[in-house]
Amino acid sequence: MPIDTVLSCVQIADLAVAALRAEADLTPKPGLVDRRGPGAHTDMDLATLHASADALHPAFRQCADAARRFGSDEERLRVRLGVIGRAGERAMLAATGGVNTHRGALWAVGLLSAGAARSGTLGGAVAVAARLATIPDPHVTGTTSHGAQARRRYGAAGAAGEAQAGFPHIRRHALPALRAARRAGADEATARLTALLALMATVDDTCVLHRGGTDGLRTVQSGAEAVLDAGGIGTVRGRHLFAELDGSCLSRRLSPGGSGDLLSATLFLDALDERESPSCRP
Repeated sequence: MPIDTVLSCVQIADLAVAALRAEADLTPKPGLVDRRGPGAHTDMDLATLHASADALHPAFRQCADAARRFGSDEERLRVRLGVIGRAGERAMLAATGGVNTHRGALWAVGLLSAGAARSGTLGGAVAVAARLATIPDPHVTGTTSHGAQARRRYGAAGAAGEAQAGFPHIRRHALPALRAARRAGADEATARLTALLALMATVDDTCVLHRGGTDGLRTVQSGAEAVLDAGGIGTVRGRHLFAELDGSCLSRRLSPGGSGDLLSATLFLDALDERESPSCRP
């Protein structure tokens, strides 16, 4: 919906960090770090995710500020966002002792922070972010990250493709699921978990593909879809199926981190849409 209140660059960054923290705190989450423990991970916990999110505040603020300063020169803005992103990643790794906690979220929410600083609507922020994502960064010739390896091996779109397409899984699945659950009377945690399950059921998650291949992805997607088809975790059958999915993720070390990153972006856009104009003041 159109938004009529002005947000500062700091406020945009505040919303971004709050979204990352909200995703981390959401409990329970299959295979992901939450308040219960590290999930399928052995190198991070909730405190690590909180530290990582806080360390990215300057990067999100700088993304918004750069979008304001460079105006319609999106080529120059894209170069600047690359510089900010690489510095943000270094800050994240310093805060986590070298653990990659939020690389995907930094990409998605960083682009959306820039889009928020340029547009007065949720749709406009997404459109700006998508255009920026299609512009190559001249200082990056390739990447050997796990996500990039999974994209090449399995042909998945990954975080880059999701942004370039205008975040279709957020627009078509996560946001509708989040808002439908709220309208149905679900509490906020249940609504957010429903949005996460909607992502897990539909996203070709490169984090899952890296750890479990196509069989692991089918396990996650079909398990999440089954929970939703059973009425979600608000039903006895849904809770039983959720426990099965959670157990499968833990036993097979399947972490739907890509879906977690997209949930952070979903919560950012939702908060942006509800609260503030993404016009950016110095």
